[in-house]
Amino acid sequence: MPACTRSALAMLTDFFASDDIEATARRTGFVKRASKITGKLFLALVTFGSWSDARTTLAQLAAKVTQVVEHVEVSPEAIHQRMNKRALGFLQDMIRQALAKVQALEHVCADGLFTAFTKVYLADSTGFGLPDSLSDLFPGSGGSATKAGAKIQAVWDYKSSVFGHFALTPWNVPDQKYVDTVVALAHKGVLFIWDLGYFKLQAFARIVTAGAYFLSRLNHQTTLLDAATEPRHPLELTTLLNTVVGNSIEHAIFLGAKAQVAARLIAYRLPESVVNARRRIAKKKAKKKGYTPSKAHLQLLAWNLFITNVPCTIWKTETVGKVYPIRWQVELIFKSWKSYCHLASINTKKADTTLCYLYGRMLLILINYALCPQIRHTLWLKKKRELSLLKLVRHFQALAESWMQAIFQSELDLHRFLKRACATAERLTVKAARTRRTTAQTLRESLGQQHESVEFAAVATA
Repeated sequence: MPACTRSALAMLTDFFASDDIEATARRTGFVKRASKITGKLFLALVTFGSWSDARTTLAQLAAKVTQVVEHVEVSPEAIHQRMNKRALGFLQDMIRQALAKVQALEHVCADGLFTAFTKVYLADSTGFGLPDSLSDLFPGSGGSATKAGAKIQAVWDYKSSVFGHFALTPWNVPDQKYVDTVVALAHKGVLFIWDLGYFKLQAFARIVTAGAYFLSRLNHQTTLLDAATEPRHPLELTTLLNTVVGNSIEHAIFLGAKAQVAARLIAYRLPESVVNARRRIAKKKAKKKGYTPSKAHLQLLAWNLFITNVPCTIWKTETVGKVYPIRWQVELIFKSWKSYCHLASINTKKADTTLCYLYGRMLLILINYALCPQIRHTLWLKKKRELSLLKLVRHFQALAESWMQAIFQSELDLHRFLKRACATAERLTVKAARTRRTTAQTLRESLGQQHESVEFAAVATA
């Protein structure tokens, strides 16, 4: 078993050590005197205890207490009374500890796709509604939508399968504003990949200043300056695209009249069926909002438009479009949260109770994904196969009851349980073999062809 796996198992074993959890419970005021509901028991109930069923009741949680702690019985009312603000402080502290421990683990690059970068951050957010009682703390998006709602902002490092950032925010905080927090992670050699929700010229400028890289879709309303002219003149995008003979084009540009961020503009022509579908959707949305889409906008829908400052020596024109779909990994992560961690299935009404369940699920997510890097690395090292994130979370969900019992046994028993769970995961969580190429396979082939062409050019010019 790789050294990184041993360290991850040791980290989780250490995390559930009674002394550490109880010390945190006392420091935050959750536990002040001897009680049946210890810090560890409460932690287990709001994470593993409610994992198997999205609608787990307090009575069901009370029944699980007798299964994991011998000669201890608690009532549903006792559990409910402990779901207070001191409990929230305790869970928030445990989330901070878990994130710090996960980020401190030894990390490995599993598949060698991004060797030119130190990290590959996929940034995105996912939102969900909350009870109206939380509208002051977590306002919703406004209008006819829910009065209260939250987002989890996640920055996922594709190379190491570890969260670089993980935070809960009100739903009414736009991604375009939160991106300032995301780019604080920018360091030399880091690559950021995100969608239009995070599109902000100042963010791109900060990334470049830090010696980092970005890949994003283009907001077609952005002012583009032609890097081929001096002085720099505005670039008319539709005019440029009308001159394209083939299926793609690359052009050197500067983003923004003031920011003037140097970048590569790369456009790929889309199939006619996709273009027609895009235009139908655009017209339908425009009609609903009472305006007519411009001719220029409809023309641009015939193209996939990307911007990046990654040099062509690392990615050729045709490679860029094969890198961007990697961003969908974070969408799969969000799906696993909602489908298998029940992130959006909280049906409580009171604020403190709701937040206890929510923080419990956030902690569960961090614990779950702590073992992801090692299993992914082992699968690639041994079998050259990719890990399915959905299968991984579902696998551990099936073991939720056993995991909950294991944390109340000895540290050696817990370590053995986790080791067996990981060994089984290596067999059950691999992506199924299929005819259609995965995003990683397509990208790997493109990078391989680029490497071969560079080697050929070097030989030819020698």
